Amino acid sequence: MTNKIKTDIPLIPHKSGVYQMFDSDNRIIYIGKAKDLYKRVSQYFLRPQSGKVAAMVMHVHHFNYIITHNEKEALILEMNLIHEHMPRYNILLKDDSHYPYIALAKTSNPTLKIARNTKDKKYYYFGPYPNSGDAYQVIDLLNKLFPLRKCKTLPKVSCLYKDLGQCLAPCVNKIDEASYQKMVNDIRSFLSGNNQSIRNDIKSKMLEASNKENYEKANEYKKLLMAIDKTNEKQMVENPSFKSLDVFAFTYRDGYLCLAVLTYRNGILLGKNAYVASAFFNNEDEIIHLIEQYYSSRELPSSIAINLANSSELEELFETKIISTKRGAIYEAILMAENNAKDSLDKHFMTARLTDNNLELLEKLGKLLKIKTPYQIELIDNSHLQGSDPVSALVVYKNGRPNKKMYRKYHIEEKGNDDFSSMNEVVTRRYKRIEEEKGEYPDLLLLDGGLPQLRAIKNNYPFPIFGLYKDDKHQTKGIIDKKGKIYPIDNKSPLFLLLMRMQDEVHRFAISFHKDQRSKSMFKSIFDDIPGLGKKRLEVLLKQYRDIDSLKKASVTELAEILSNDVAAELYKRLHKN
Repeated sequence: MTNKIKTDIPLIPHKSGVYQMFDSDNRIIYIGKAKDLYKRVSQYFLRPQSGKVAAMVMHVHHFNYIITHNEKEALILEMNLIHEHMPRYNILLKDDSHYPYIALAKTSNPTLKIARNTKDKKYYYFGPYPNSGDAYQVIDLLNKLFPLRKCKTLPKVSCLYKDLGQCLAPCVNKIDEASYQKMVNDIRSFLSGNNQSIRNDIKSKMLEASNKENYEKANEYKKLLMAIDKTNEKQMVENPSFKSLDVFAFTYRDGYLCLAVLTYRNGILLGKNAYVASAFFNNEDEIIHLIEQYYSSRELPSSIAINLANSSELEELFETKIISTKRGAIYEAILMAENNAKDSLDKHFMTARLTDNNLELLEKLGKLLKIKTPYQIELIDNSHLQGSDPVSALVVYKNGRPNKKMYRKYHIEEKGNDDFSSMNEVVTRRYKRIEEEKGEYPDLLLLDGGLPQLRAIKNNYPFPIFGLYKDDKHQTKGIIDKKGKIYPIDNKSPLFLLLMRMQDEVHRFAISFHKDQRSKSMFKSIFDDIPGLGKKRLEVLLKQYRDIDSLKKASVTELAEILSNDVAAELYKRLHKN
């Protein structure tokens, strides 16, 4: 305990608020909230600690606190500060984004879209869905089942969707309000789990088409049936009484805990998520903290069920019904969530446990390179194809985990330069801006490229710069410094695997950025100056064929369903040139 801590402990008030623990470099390493700041903060230093709490306390140089009016205010402030600073000893959910909803417009010619909140009163909302992939699958199915409008802005002529019978074409037809209202009611009914009548209708059409030997049409209906059944499989656990309910359960094992949540809306189980974390305090504190994080970016349901003996703190924090029971349907749902938590924790021990020792691995990396522990690592990689569309990408890892909000993309400004000059350009731009904005430098910069890229860096920077060393087979073997000294790392060690995950991530980010830029360039060059290919028709084309690869697979006949024969032939010719 430092002298400053000894001096400051008696001055802490008995009030609610948020506290921040700082290390000797004045970096925030832990943020917490408390009903009573004095009781909570003093216990770190005046009581014996063990395990990870003891490790954190050893690094605390001083602390600070912010007094709030109440604990709810402290919760909001705590979450905001944690997401801003990402302290290395705070447990964070790996997925803390807003869950997606399916939004159905209330307009006279309705459309469907994905929404991340439910604030716009111009839409009906269904969900939340566990992930955007599930939500988009349902939207694709609905767009095939119901002739909804697909265009954001109405074109002057009808498009392919009208010909396919997947749109009523309000662009050219006057649709009566009753037709739209029936369709809206049918969609709302479908999303509420009532799809049996639609399924029976499609099955009848499939059998009818098969009897008429129209096997192509019958196969289309069969695919729709399979899509409906797949949706039903995900929603197989139903209970009409679970109108708006989240069911939490946790399990604990060998210093790790797993929190699972089942999401019920309108009596339907929409899905489950599970979060595994390295336990820091006692189970109850950690569980409450994770649930607080969970709802910091999500709307509260009408009820929350949990296998927590004492739920009084949750009841104080959230203005919703908290249920802890040992009987009935809700108890059965809690047991199901508990089984999911146990299963997820078992899988974690078998596959992903290495990622939880990141702080220890970063300390090892610092000792290996003889630098201070690199809690913030930045990696840069370049990408181009024979010099065309050169770009660069930067990823940031904080406490051994990717911080995607801090990722950056760079277009190379000096055209015609080699890969080494490009690296120097990006490094210069990146850290000149941080200097101008008085931002935070990384603890370590890793260049994916080795010694030539390292020696291309012209300026001196107030942080260490190393490269990822590769052998003559282009296999990463370790780290290299600017003087050419190699720091080999056992390729079976956890530290090597952590570095490989970082290298794979920056490479993936750079490649995807380059592909995106190259695709845009190709699209521009392909569509330029094709007579008869106007903006409206191009919009319809790109809705049907979203990238170059799908366009290349289209025949002239298929393209001619959207474009005129001459335009389709010219586009096909350009797509297959060379």
